[in-house]
Amino acid sequence: MKQSIVHIALVVRDYDEALDFYINKLNFELIEDTYQPEQDKRWVVVAPPGGSGTTLLLARASKPEQEPFIGNQTGGRVFLFLNTDDFWRDYQAMLAKGITFVRPPKQADYGMVAVFADLYGNLWDLLQLKKDHPVAGRMR
Repeated sequence: MKQSIVHIALVVRDYDEALDFYINKLNFELIEDTYQPEQDKRWVVVAPPGGSGTTLLLARASKPEQEPFIGNQTGGRVFLFLNTDDFWRDYQAMLAKGITFVRPPKQADYGMVAVFADLYGNLWDLLQLKKDHPVAGRMR
């Protein structure tokens, strides 16, 4: 049996402002942006450059009860983990584009890591896993 997680939905306030952040600040690639008239919404999918795994589905809050979760999908915990093949290259590029890091870089047992906030305040780890880390082996 082979299964995979295809998308993770990220609740956003506005499609275009979210696309601007993910494409122009994080350098993500636009995979799909399709209007769905029957639901008056867009199917907007982005992914990290060069990635072949899980993508982000940018899902605009469509009901008032969804709005409080914009930027707080995990109650203030780190939500997403962006692995890179060159931590310092991406860290410096993100700083240059105005990304806010809420925890500075540090060497951990599993690799290099720093925590940044997206445009809504969701927390992300920027990390470069050590080559012998069990998850790193799954990404080859």
